[in-house]
Amino acid sequence: MSSHNDTTAKGAGTLDIEQFKIQPERFLNRELSWLAFNRRVLEEANNLRHPLFERVRFLSICAANMDEFYMVRVAGLRAQIRAGVTSRSIDGMTPEQQLAAVQERAEKLNNNIQSTWRDLCVELAEHHIEILSSEDLKETDKIWLSQHFEEEMLPLLTPTALDPAHPFPFIPNKGLSLVAQLYDTQAQKEFDILIQIPAILGRFVKLPGGKARYLPVEKAIIKNFGQIFPAHVSLKSYATFRVIRDSEIEVGDEAEDLVRTFESALKRRRRGNIVVAGVYHHIDEETLNFLMQKLNISAQQVMRVYGMVGLADCQEIITADDPALLFKPFDPRFPERIRDFGGDCFAAIRQKDFIVHHPYESFDVVVKFLRQAAQDPDVVSIKQTLYRTSKNSPIVEALIEAAESGKSVTALVEIKARFDEAANIRWARDMERAGVQVVYGFMNLKTHAKVSLVVRREGKNLRSYAHLGTGNYHAANARVYTDLSYFTCDKELCLDASRLFNYMTGYATPQNLEKLAISPVNLRQTLTELIDVEIANAKDGKPAQIWAKCNALLDPQIIDKFYEASQAGVEIDLIVRGICTLRPGIPGFSENIRVKSIVGRFLEHGRIYCFANGEEMPSRHAKVFMASADLMARNLDRRIEALVPIENKTVHEQVLDQIMVANLKDQMQSWIMDVDGSYTRKAPAEDGFSAHDYFMTNPSLSGRGSALEDAPMPPRLKWESGKRPAKKPDQKA
Repeated sequence: MSSHNDTTAKGAGTLDIEQFKIQPERFLNRELSWLAFNRRVLEEANNLRHPLFERVRFLSICAANMDEFYMVRVAGLRAQIRAGVTSRSIDGMTPEQQLAAVQERAEKLNNNIQSTWRDLCVELAEHHIEILSSEDLKETDKIWLSQHFEEEMLPLLTPTALDPAHPFPFIPNKGLSLVAQLYDTQAQKEFDILIQIPAILGRFVKLPGGKARYLPVEKAIIKNFGQIFPAHVSLKSYATFRVIRDSEIEVGDEAEDLVRTFESALKRRRRGNIVVAGVYHHIDEETLNFLMQKLNISAQQVMRVYGMVGLADCQEIITADDPALLFKPFDPRFPERIRDFGGDCFAAIRQKDFIVHHPYESFDVVVKFLRQAAQDPDVVSIKQTLYRTSKNSPIVEALIEAAESGKSVTALVEIKARFDEAANIRWARDMERAGVQVVYGFMNLKTHAKVSLVVRREGKNLRSYAHLGTGNYHAANARVYTDLSYFTCDKELCLDASRLFNYMTGYATPQNLEKLAISPVNLRQTLTELIDVEIANAKDGKPAQIWAKCNALLDPQIIDKFYEASQAGVEIDLIVRGICTLRPGIPGFSENIRVKSIVGRFLEHGRIYCFANGEEMPSRHAKVFMASADLMARNLDRRIEALVPIENKTVHEQVLDQIMVANLKDQMQSWIMDVDGSYTRKAPAEDGFSAHDYFMTNPSLSGRGSALEDAPMPPRLKWESGKRPAKKPDQKA
């Protein structure tokens, strides 16, 4: 982090608060905050409470996160520098300063990732899972590997000479390659070759035998080099490398055909500028300089890897052969309330609103809702948003089935969803062929709201049913992402959902909304007004509290509003999984704000915003909302999002008293944020409270049915606000 930020944090107790309110130092840097988050992910790979394979999985996730960070965030900084951008980030740093700080922090994190991998390899070996080097191979291994190479690998390899007659080939994003210097004893000359390693070969070759033994694929190739080249050609040196390319897509407002424009842009993305090249650290300087020249990169774009290149693929070694090395299987519950009605979702919703809490409760209920709508002869219309969805999506299948049966089906497909653009285009075309009306929304706004609206004829009237969610309609993600699915037939909510769809399909900006708040129309305003109410209550001596759970907190206006609330005496507890640019705990400025991050078995994804409304939380009178939006400028100003009020008594209690309190109470997966942006793991007691364990073992409140009538209610969780004493000026920040 920049030194001015550090200095400010450490001397915050002596600051002129009125002056500090307008200083950039009141914010933390976005990029460095993200790296801090990924460091927390890495620490889960070192967490001895997790089974060994799960720690390998965390390492893989951490490495994959780093790839995306370079593809998007670092690429963006480099693009700003190339364009001569001099404007500063909200924390006061130029693009050059940010890039320098990011590179320093990222280098340390990458080295820690490799160090963790080495430690994990030692533990894996203790469980008879070995990551081998060429020197570890027995004679029988060499014989088997030679035959395997000839039959399964050699036909897929294409060595390319690097000389004027053979131009340096294009290296795809995240593509693993070998560059080698060879010597021909007959011609008495050196020459260079490149071997691109096809992804289909995998990252490892699994050797036969009783133990699970793996050889990195590049070592298998080098070991059998003699099968590629004749005997008079010897290998002088080689190095493994991998490139990361700029993966941003830019589409101008003037595009006439959005789908075709994106298809062209996706092709361009494959050839995006190289952001960084990861190279094996043993590479000699001559080969490195040669590679830098051919890739057209500078020394600053070279990342020496002190271990295995492409660690995101280490998850390939994870198998189900030893269940003790994995988390105990968890089968999500299906809401008993729907079973009470013979599986009839509409009947269950008519009886009472309810929330399904994923992944603890099954996403199958969302699929069932849409499949029932597709097959019900009384359903006349289905409207659906799709931001991301799974391969072989049951949601898409249900929409296609509904359209083919003659129902009016509209799908709002967001083809600007990063890295899912191509898949979404394919889904859109499949649905169009079936008769679904596919709409792509706004040119300059992403549609991120999660809404399904079903209209059903019941007697002489039409009744609407809505599903409002915090997560994507993605069955696979719903097994690991914590999200909320709200089912209702509330007339006002359903009317608002209809107005939202009209806005998305016909640009009909809603003039009046009964209950929903939506971006970019009035969501920011609504949140600001809710914070203002808490400020007024604090000034009037009433209880004033804000609880919020989101994935990212970056919006400077909302952060400044939180600072204002803290100074007025509002107690604020924030659960922010990832990036947070707010500084908590500054005496006289943000001392009433506490920030924690939960990182564990499940990925925290649901967004919940709670306001005390004049009574100590948790309270029935608190105003509680769930949302698709994080507290970022893009969510509040440049996306279509929905903020949903939770009013039903049981659902309100579930979200506030159960879900939020459990997350605030969590000890086992929690990290506490300090004023300088650093995080400290909350020291868990042996029997410390785990939110994840609580939800896995206790049914939700609103989905209970007759099957649980005799079962005890989940233990009522108690929460006492953990107001943190202000730091003294001389205390370490």
